[in-house]
Amino acid sequence: MQLSLVGLSHHTAPIEVRERLHFPEKDLPAALHALVERDAVEEAIILSTCNRVEILARLTDDADARSLLGDFLSRQRRVPRDLLDKHLYHHSQREAVRHIFRVAASLDSMIVGEPQVLGQVKAAYATGRAVGTVGSILDAVLAHAFATAKKVRTETGVAASAVSVSYAAVELARKIFGSLEGKTVFLIGAGKMSELAARHLRRSGARAIFVANRTLARAEELAKELGGETVRFDELLNFISRADIVISSTGAPVYIIKKEHGARFLAERRNRPMFFIDIAVPRDIDPALNKLNNIFLYDIDDLQQVVEANLRQRRREALRAEEIVEREVDRLLGRLKRLEVAPTIAALQEHLHGIRQQELERARLRDLSPEQHTAVEEMTRRLVNKILHGPIAELKRLPQEPNGLKLTEFARRLFRLKE
Repeated sequence: MQLSLVGLSHHTAPIEVRERLHFPEKDLPAALHALVERDAVEEAIILSTCNRVEILARLTDDADARSLLGDFLSRQRRVPRDLLDKHLYHHSQREAVRHIFRVAASLDSMIVGEPQVLGQVKAAYATGRAVGTVGSILDAVLAHAFATAKKVRTETGVAASAVSVSYAAVELARKIFGSLEGKTVFLIGAGKMSELAARHLRRSGARAIFVANRTLARAEELAKELGGETVRFDELLNFISRADIVISSTGAPVYIIKKEHGARFLAERRNRPMFFIDIAVPRDIDPALNKLNNIFLYDIDDLQQVVEANLRQRRREALRAEEIVEREVDRLLGRLKRLEVAPTIAALQEHLHGIRQQELERARLRDLSPEQHTAVEEMTRRLVNKILHGPIAELKRLPQEPNGLKLTEFARRLFRLKE
């Protein structure tokens, strides 16, 4: 049995190559059928995302995985082999298992710890099962990959901290307020980053959202999307005190909110705290607001520092996650070796005892008495069992061998055992 993974990712190929190789979801069933129709391919899944295209397959032991699977990708996506080969990687046996475990646990992602890739691997697995290209081996590999990903998330902090500016803003807001349930958000400007932050805040429990933008139509459009209300841009200073969290991202050349405005907001709020997130460059909010008690102001550099600190923390946690992956890979490979050895032992016993039975029938022992017939039967059975003793003992030791899977396959070929 040969487990192989061939593909490319953001580590090895630019976006222009990745998008040419991408499989739309509707094309995957036909592609999988075409793949397993090849003689050497026994099981397969195709993982196709914006950052990677990979084939995980169980192949016959003599197959040239890189050539076979690379040729398949080239023909299916009409990408020349010479271009493709510059970017392809190939992992086999333990390294193939390790790679798919790391992908599922988001240790191979562009942003370590991001949650989307696990869902993408599960979708690839589900498609393979639905079209019948996932058998017992890949089923065991992927089920263990999902369990390992869960263990990584529960036993490490690899996905615990914000690593985007918009998420960092939410994390800081939560530290200030404790809970975001029922908080009011005010958006000044309708830029993409502030919109993302507002969406994250909404999902975290924020209740009401106000939107002010120089272009009223855009403010109305975004307010509708977020389930909020529109405020005219020239009236925003009269409404901001209603907000617990203010996110500003405009192209204004001067400060929109000054220190004296902050003092007024606090008076109107009876000194309840306010959190300002200034994502604009140049800045929209006077840094002097930070001097006021109960006003917390963070600009884009502050948020970026939070992101960098969180990335460093994730990298530290990733080292712990890698140790978990290594242990789980070893556990799975031991299990796969045992899965291979047990039927091989049974098949070997059946094969040699079948030969014994054929030879007894060919000997035509009809003239023997029942006692003599029983004695011959018992003698030949013991003889075959003694011959089997050594090979079976060695086969039982194979799960501890580094190349146990290959040696088991060799034993099957040596005795010409059926699959």
